[in-house]
Amino acid sequence: MSTQADHGHELAPRPEQTPDALRAALTVVAPGRLSEMQETKDEAFAKALEWQSLSPVRSWALAWARDIEIARRPDLSARHTRAKNNLEHEDADVAREALRELSAVLDEAMKAVHA
Repeated sequence: MSTQADHGHELAPRPEQTPDALRAALTVVAPGRLSEMQETKDEAFAKALEWQSLSPVRSWALAWARDIEIARRPDLSARHTRAKNNLEHEDADVAREALRELSAVLDEAMKAVHA
């Protein structure tokens, strides 16, 4: 597990970007998504073989590292949930702000896993 900046209470340490470490972290922060993770992992490895490239596997690991970053940090998780809930709000300004906030949360999580 790598070190990370203090963001308040975190549900689990930030995992290394390996399939086993990501799976172990997901087991702690969002166990209901384990089957989704396995399905997308299988797809990524199949594409890697087909394309003769590790790019799909790298993309898979990065996407799950980002999602785990959001799930392990209650601050990001709450912002993510609020934004997703308002994406289809009847007030267009609220929906636009939700889209902006969702993008900001995803960007923050991605920067954290690249640190």
